[in-house]
Amino acid sequence: MICKNLKASILAQKKIITAVSLSMCMLAYSITSAEVFVHTTAENPESAHYSVVPAGDAIPKVTARSAVVIEAKTGKVLYERNMDQIRYPASTTKMMTLLVALENSKPEDIVTVGKNAYNVEGSTMWLEEGERLKMEDLEYGIMLVSGNDATVAIAEHVAGSVPKFAEMMNKKAEEIGATSTHFVNCNGLPDPNHYTTAHDLAKIAAHGFNNVPDFERIVSTKERRVPGRKNPDTELLRNENLLLHIYKGCNGVKTGYTDAAGRCVVTAAKRNGVQLVSVVLDGLYMWDDSILMLDYGFTQVDPFTVVKQGEKLEPVEISGGEKNKISVSVKDEITVGCKLEDRNMFKKEVVLNKGIEAPVKMGDIVGKMNVLYEGKVIGSADIISNEAVAPVPWYIAICNKIRSFFGF
Repeated sequence: MICKNLKASILAQKKIITAVSLSMCMLAYSITSAEVFVHTTAENPESAHYSVVPAGDAIPKVTARSAVVIEAKTGKVLYERNMDQIRYPASTTKMMTLLVALENSKPEDIVTVGKNAYNVEGSTMWLEEGERLKMEDLEYGIMLVSGNDATVAIAEHVAGSVPKFAEMMNKKAEEIGATSTHFVNCNGLPDPNHYTTAHDLAKIAAHGFNNVPDFERIVSTKERRVPGRKNPDTELLRNENLLLHIYKGCNGVKTGYTDAAGRCVVTAAKRNGVQLVSVVLDGLYMWDDSILMLDYGFTQVDPFTVVKQGEKLEPVEISGGEKNKISVSVKDEITVGCKLEDRNMFKKEVVLNKGIEAPVKMGDIVGKMNVLYEGKVIGSADIISNEAVAPVPWYIAICNKIRSFFGF
């Protein structure tokens, strides 16, 4: 009973602190333009924590030890500082936890909270041992309020244990190309063998935006209510990502902090179809850094619609129908961010389904339009039929096959 009262007291205090912190952050943002960024430069060598800003750095006011901004579809680096330096990721780890959970479970799966999840240290969703929640609610819990307890509950449900889940995370990192990353847990709690780079974290986030539809929906959510909790005070989840509230187009993704990692944040923003991802690791002013970097990133690229929505293609052959060919078009546009001189680096590839036969309904998917950059598929859209084609009567179909066989 004492333990429960203590947790309730802590929860109440945390709510007050969160509200005050958000207000203070909003105030800080409003005066950013007048703020002097204090970190180590060649003119300020006395600062003990921050390394000298590299000569020629495009954004010298950035305070992060390691940082990068990329265009998400192509992976093109728009700005970087020590992006391949090995660092601790803290709770930005949870991006990978979310990806593995989304790809290996269903939103409606019921997860029972175990003892390990209940007892884990650090930031919390305030789960109770024995509590049963939907997988989807736990996924929101790790990304909005950084619940370490929720990560352990997910890991044990998906893989049976945290170490086995970490193996799945490492395998996914390798598939994505995050080759300088190694995970030993699902939440980012400090461990010498748990590390990454700013560039790898950007690749992980970009993979989520490009390939996992539910990823963006979850990481861009500002608030989420989880009904039916044992303690009603824990039902409302508010996203700790300040930029979701103040930065135009912000759609993710995750904050992080430990003493070893410093202040960390992966942020993302989408404008005019251009998706950027920025990473700040060990930044004195991580929000200001993110804003400076995203602003800079959007000045480095322009939106380029490689494939237009409704773009008509050459008619496609079908068999067994009243017509031999059908009109087709691309269902959705594919837009990337790039410089004008890079536009010729994008190639379009039409991949049709094999053996398209009548009947075909209007809107049926008959293939894919791929966009390639440096030989790699960076975007795809469905190719759909613009018309309906009925099958020919069976006796005519037989006659057509006979004619085809004998060549007349």
